[in-house]
Amino acid sequence: MRRKTNRRRREPRPLPLPRLPRPQIRIDWRIPAWLLGLGATAWLVFEAAVLTLDQPIRAIEIEGSFHRVSALEVEAELVGDIGRGFFSADLRGMQTRLETAPWVDTAQVRRRWPDTLTVRVVEQVPAARWGEAGLLNVRGELFVEQARHLPPELPKLAGPDGAQGLVAERYLRLREQLFELGWQVVEVEMDARGAWRLMLDSGVEVRLGRRDVDARIERFLAAAGGVLAPRMAEISYVDMRYSNGFSVGWAGSALARSSDQGEGNG
Repeated sequence: MRRKTNRRRREPRPLPLPRLPRPQIRIDWRIPAWLLGLGATAWLVFEAAVLTLDQPIRAIEIEGSFHRVSALEVEAELVGDIGRGFFSADLRGMQTRLETAPWVDTAQVRRRWPDTLTVRVVEQVPAARWGEAGLLNVRGELFVEQARHLPPELPKLAGPDGAQGLVAERYLRLREQLFELGWQVVEVEMDARGAWRLMLDSGVEVRLGRRDVDARIERFLAAAGGVLAPRMAEISYVDMRYSNGFSVGWAGSALARSSDQGEGNG
């Protein structure tokens, strides 16, 4: 009897992968070195050209309409820049120095080939007095704290430190509102408590207090254009610091109140 034998099949062995040759990267250092040399040469040529063209500043031309600032004062501010290089001169620094000078609003400094600076100066325009000796410009900015001369035709504004813009904004609104009635505002004041007071060109003082100021102004305008209009020349002051109504102080006479509803409340 023949015996059966189990023979295991041999699995095929994987074929070895062929070895690929490693790529060889060669850098030709001659090309970067050539580019580097070209860049360095271009930079040196540029520097040499700048040094050759950067001639000293020899003249300053000043333009502008001068009333409070003189051309000599502007020139004195920039005289130290004479002799500096045409391209290396700090124009922004010059402009900043000029704009910090009294009565100078804006300044422009430009180069003009080959050795000249042109300077244009715009003076501050005073729009109102501030306190006892200050001046505000058209943007409500305090640009002179102690003016030697205060134009008497300018309105007088007053308030706590830092409130110049707020008071100026109030003045502009009042000026427009009262213009329709034929009056002018000559004084606007806000005290330390935030209470408002204004003076008209007719000599009438209007006391507004610190609460509901806009509503009180509207109430005053309605009364001034109505019941008070015929007798405005006789009025010393109008006190709007009431919850409903107002009181009138007549020139040379006693107080008269237009309404009994509410007392003065600030």
